[in-house]
Amino acid sequence: MRKYLALAVIGSATLLSGCGSSGLFNRDRPDEFAVQRQAPLVIPPDFALTPPAPGAPRPSDRSTAQQAQDALFGPPAPRSSIETTAGNRAGTAAASIRSTVGDPKTNTVAKGDVTRDIIAAPQGDGREAQAVIGG
Repeated sequence: MRKYLALAVIGSATLLSGCGSSGLFNRDRPDEFAVQRQAPLVIPPDFALTPPAPGAPRPSDRSTAQQAQDALFGPPAPRSSIETTAGNRAGTAAASIRSTVGDPKTNTVAKGDVTRDIIAAPQGDGREAQAVIGG
């Protein structure tokens, strides 16, 4: 029994020596940052940079939010003729439109209880969103 106990102690000591920083299994390990070779820097053969146009805005003058929007969505698209015509027909809004909308003297159209119930229905995927009509 003592022989087995001595072998177990020696075996566990040998295995645990590998966990230490020095000892039987101490060796030089590769650096994980030096495993891949870095490509050398190459100077481009052609410097075809165009000088900036006089009076043009500097690229760094735009805000970071504007730069992000331009990167995601591109430059603003031109409006179609239908969009332009609809905007011209609508005209400009009155300066006091926000304060007169809530005025009790503002003329409104009563659409009925059905429209009110549909608008007041809870949001959802349609399974739980229900409105009682004519109740």
